[in-house]
Amino acid sequence: MKEIRWAGSSYKDLCSFPVAARHEAGYALYLVQSGLEPADWKPMSSIGAGVREIRLHQGGEHRVLYVAKFEEAVYVLHAFEKKTQRTPKRDLNLAKTRLIEIEEQRTRR
Repeated sequence: MKEIRWAGSSYKDLCSFPVAARHEAGYALYLVQSGLEPADWKPMSSIGAGVREIRLHQGGEHRVLYVAKFEEAVYVLHAFEKKTQRTPKRDLNLAKTRLIEIEEQRTRR
């Protein structure tokens, strides 16, 4: 089972979700760690190769952006509440920046 690594404030942000959404996110990430797919997800190739979005519908709309293509871990890039139909550019850019930072850290090892 892969470990989970949290980028930036993603853990703190996920902890701010309502209890039901946190539980659903936790189970979805457990499935990802185990090499399985969460119940409701979509690819987010606009952020980067291998990035996926877990869609949570508990107590509002919440999203968890992650990448699981690396052998050592599942990286959670961003977690946020979605208030409009379109994902705000700020959230997409934040996830993209965090992915770039992770990829740079991995190449320095």
